[in-house]
Amino acid sequence: MKVFVTGATGYIGGSVATALMAAGHQVVGLIHPDNDLAAVRERGIEPVAGLLDDSKLLREVASGVDGVINAANVDHRGAVDALLEALEGSDKPFIQTSGSGVIADGAGGEATEAIYNDDTPLKVLPARAGRAALNEIVLGAASRGIRTAVILPTMVYGTGTGLNPASAQVPQMIKAAKKFGEGKYVGRGLNRWSNVHIEDLADLYVAVLERSEAGKSYYAENGECSMREIAEAISRLLGFNGATGSLSIPEAIEQYGEMMTTLSFGSNSRVRATRAHDDLGWGRKQLSLIDDIERGSYAEIEAVGAR
Repeated sequence: MKVFVTGATGYIGGSVATALMAAGHQVVGLIHPDNDLAAVRERGIEPVAGLLDDSKLLREVASGVDGVINAANVDHRGAVDALLEALEGSDKPFIQTSGSGVIADGAGGEATEAIYNDDTPLKVLPARAGRAALNEIVLGAASRGIRTAVILPTMVYGTGTGLNPASAQVPQMIKAAKKFGEGKYVGRGLNRWSNVHIEDLADLYVAVLERSEAGKSYYAENGECSMREIAEAISRLLGFNGATGSLSIPEAIEQYGEMMTTLSFGSNSRVRATRAHDDLGWGRKQLSLIDDIERGSYAEIEAVGAR
C-alpha cells in the first residue's frame, strides 16, 4: 500500500513509517515545512510539506493513497474531518492515534483496581473528553465506507526508529531522578500504567492497517508497572542503588506541569490489549519496560552520555 502518515518525523509516526517500509509499504509523510525534507527523503519517505490546519492539502494527499495513519496531533478535529472526508466511500483504512490517557483517573499516586479492555465503557476526566469524543467520531465513520480504527498506546518506551527517537514519560522521570539524586514518583507511587515498546507499537499499526475490521479500537500494551517500580529501576540505572522518594502533588506540578502530573505521572491507566492479541496475533517482541531501562535503550543512552 501507499500510506499517508501524518507526524512522520515524530516519535510514534516516524517509527510507524519505518515499520511500514520494512513491511513493503510506501510512505508519504506530512512534514512540517521547517523540517529537513532531504533527510526525510533519505529515509525513504516521500515528504509533503504542510500543516494539519491545511485541510485542502490533507484531502488532496489522502485521496491519492491507499490508506492514512494520523500520528500527529491526536486532538486536531479539523485534520481528522478532512482526512475522513477524503476517504469517504473508499473502503480504505484510516487509523487514528489516541492514547490510554483517556482513562487517566487523577489518583494522585494511589492505586486502582479498574482495568479496561477494548470494549469497557470509558470513565473520562473532563480534560480528556474531547479526545474520547474524537475517537468515537473516527469509529463511527466506518458507516461512511471507511475502514476506520483507533489505536490507544499506553506508556510508550524505548528508542524510536524515526527522526525523533525520544520517548516522553521515562526521560522526564530520568531527568527528575538526576535532579533529586533518587528515583521520584508522585504521592505513594502505587498508581500503575500499562506500557508498550515503541517498536512493538509500530508493528501493531502495520497489523491494524493490513488486517483490522472497520470500526475497531485497539489498546496497545504488553505489561504494566507502578510508577514506584519505574522509579526504582531508574534509580538503579543511575547508580542510586534503588533509592526513591515521593513528590507531593505541588512538587510534581512544579517538576512536570499540572496536566502531566494529573493525567500521567499521578494517574492510573490500566488496560488489556485483548483484541490486538487475539484478533491480530500481535504481542511483545522487545524488552519489557523495566529491562529496557536497566539494560536496554535507556541504559545505552546513559552509557553514551557518560563517555
